[in-house]
Amino acid sequence: MNELIINFTPNGMVPTKGMTPHVPITPNEIANDVHDAMEIGITMLHLHARDPATGNPTHRAEVYGEIIERIRIFAPDLVICVSLSGRHVSDLEQRAEPLLLEGPLKPDMGSLTLSSMNFSRSPSPSSPSMIQSLARLMQERGVLPELEVFDIGMINYAHYLIRKQLLQPPHYFNLLLGNIASAQADLLHLGIMIRDLPADSLWSLTALGDPQLAMNTVAIACGGGVRVGLEDNIWFDQRHNQLARNCELVKRIHTLAKISERSIMKPERLRDLLQLEPGSGRYGRRALPAPAIAEPQPG
Repeated sequence: MNELIINFTPNGMVPTKGMTPHVPITPNEIANDVHDAMEIGITMLHLHARDPATGNPTHRAEVYGEIIERIRIFAPDLVICVSLSGRHVSDLEQRAEPLLLEGPLKPDMGSLTLSSMNFSRSPSPSSPSMIQSLARLMQERGVLPELEVFDIGMINYAHYLIRKQLLQPPHYFNLLLGNIASAQADLLHLGIMIRDLPADSLWSLTALGDPQLAMNTVAIACGGGVRVGLEDNIWFDQRHNQLARNCELVKRIHTLAKISERSIMKPERLRDLLQLEPGSGRYGRRALPAPAIAEPQPG
């Protein structure tokens, strides 16, 4: 595919103002960074909410709603995915709270990490029952899962959920490489993951920390999308001489895309590919058509 998906990840759960002054924390700061990224050109947003008072990650629907409301004033068609991470909360009700947003605040997508895992300093638990419950809730709410995979086993679990009819195509995957306890930023690891993706899948690639630029470049060269932003890497250079700004990271992706003669995918194009509502007041996954009922045959 020539059109390049840019999945913008402005803040995540880990970066703090103490680590980098450029990470957006408050709803206003996050919306401003998204506005700047939209001016440059992005396709979708992977959104983490932070408590405005403490800067800590939060799953509260009211905070997500405030951020989404601000963003949709200037980007009514931007594809927005809310984080449902279990890194800091283990309760299903808390993790699923952003899925309760409706109307103009409804997210199009929700992140779904397909297994428990360990980061370098902390665990991120997701039991089979939690994963399946979140997938089921997203089905009921008309929200498309953003499938987060850190190794080949998570892709295998996606196939399992497809067989259980908890995931329906088309699928969107984030491939996240370089975590200490997961697949590394290595071409052989990446190739196996891409090979085993389900049919009807779109994918974007990143790496955590220093290899992010290399993996973004590989994705651009081989027809995938990119995930980029301060969530995964706060440095602009591998020598750690320059802290990055979100807009600088997005601009660099545009430079690489131009070299590779790839155009940036517009949000409305991704909405069509993923069978999402058109935006501008209508969000989430398009309703699946009801099965046809055969008419009784005479005689």
